[in-house]
Amino acid sequence: MLLAFDLGNSHLFGGVLDDNGIMLRFRFASQQIGTSDQLGLFFRSVLRENQLNVEDIQHIAMCSVVPALDYSVTAACIKYFNIDPFVIRPGIKTGMKLGYKNPLELGADRLTCAVAANELYPKQNIIVIDLGTATTFCTISLNKEYLGGMILPGLKTSMQALSSSAAKLSSVEIIRPTTPLGKTTEQSMQAGIYYGHLGAMRQLIQELRQTAFAGAECKVISTGGFAYLFENENLFDVIEPDLVLTGLKFLYYKNM
Repeated sequence: MLLAFDLGNSHLFGGVLDDNGIMLRFRFASQQIGTSDQLGLFFRSVLRENQLNVEDIQHIAMCSVVPALDYSVTAACIKYFNIDPFVIRPGIKTGMKLGYKNPLELGADRLTCAVAANELYPKQNIIVIDLGTATTFCTISLNKEYLGGMILPGLKTSMQALSSSAAKLSSVEIIRPTTPLGKTTEQSMQAGIYYGHLGAMRQLIQELRQTAFAGAECKVISTGGFAYLFENENLFDVIEPDLVLTGLKFLYYKNM
């Protein structure tokens, strides 16, 4: 079995995968990551509580956009599983040509999702939208070339920026509003954040389709914690909630 981690700014999203698919998913708040012992004990307890044997974990793969936490996660894997994890880094085999100006700058999570999308939907033009702390767009051509993309603040990041910068605006729950016409300050913020993001994504998908693929057909794939908020908006062709875990599995076996 493969233990996979996506270490992001908000959460460590993990999963256990075997040949048949994903057996377990779990999350751990990134801000609460402390010592390797705390993290290692958490990993082992999650496995035990879900009736999985720690001894069955034979491989570990990880991508991270929080370098300051990499040591704790790696040390936990070595100490509590006796496995040095495979980490997504520049120079690994991806099966794609990277058209990024400086591949060293490409986030490990973006690369991992792009690889998964390319493997799951071969010979298609693809736009991958990951709705997390940031909302990221990646474009992959039918010739397996990573063309580039966009990054903008995610929904929660937008809400936090608004509430921290305006004295009379407090944090609100991020939801899909029933109407764009807010009748309270809370509703107005929720509507602005949701419909503002919706409009931005619609426009950016069109811009990328035209710029990257000259208007040709492409598959729009969404992933990330907020993807399901927009599932009824006809923005995406498919939502793949486990895209990063799937990508980690693909990359591990391509390289190991």
